[in-house]
Amino acid sequence: MGAFSNRVVAVTGASEGIGRAFCLALAPQCPRLVLAARNRERLDSLADECRRLGAEALVVPTDVTDEAACRAMVDAAVAQFGSLDVLVNNAGGTMWTRLDEIRDLSIFERLIRLNYLGSVYPTFHALPHLKRAKGRVVAVSSMAGLIGVPTRTGYSAAKHAVIGFFDSLRVELAADGVSVTVICPDFVVSEIHKRALGPDGKPLGDNPMAKSRIMSAGECARLMIDAIDRRERLLVTSARGKLARWVQLLAPARIDAMAARAIRNKQ
Repeated sequence: MGAFSNRVVAVTGASEGIGRAFCLALAPQCPRLVLAARNRERLDSLADECRRLGAEALVVPTDVTDEAACRAMVDAAVAQFGSLDVLVNNAGGTMWTRLDEIRDLSIFERLIRLNYLGSVYPTFHALPHLKRAKGRVVAVSSMAGLIGVPTRTGYSAAKHAVIGFFDSLRVELAADGVSVTVICPDFVVSEIHKRALGPDGKPLGDNPMAKSRIMSAGECARLMIDAIDRRERLLVTSARGKLARWVQLLAPARIDAMAARAIRNKQ
């Protein structure tokens, strides 16, 4: 048994990528998982895998851009398990296009609704239950939430907003015993890149990243579990990312060059 045995853990964006890997990595600790995403078929498949590994699992199809759906997800979790100990705001989406190439400006609103409001809504409705449990709130942001990344203007803006929101919330909740952990992965092998929006606002449909050179979702998930267990403030998952935070303060032009090179080399 582990630190999350019998704990009620709700995960948005659970059907694929980091969210799915996180649930599978946590399942052997025998938590009570609430699996939220839009694709019920993939959630049902994940639930079966998690149960085989020792977890209880509740599937709640949820569109995090819909406040009512987020409230219903939290209500379903509490109705089924009686409490809520951990909320992992993982759902998100990205883009892959320069600003001067964009032909559909709705990309920016869509990314804000998914990445930012899609974390605000579940957190707001989960908060009373998390306070009672002295629980944990987790926000999966990105290195793009700490530094500017070319071809990711809308995504980076939304993830910066996520970090600002949860850093502020951490201060608000300190006296309530609720911890706030922000996760900033570097590039991770994930379906998010296949769904990245191109200049026409449509998903690219393929993964342009060099998979062999970036972190696996499973490795990212294991780092997340440790950080959440320790109630850490911030997890930056790569040595490159940790270095970038310091270089940004001391030599910001170097960070611009590093970010441009990472996108150019697709790693």
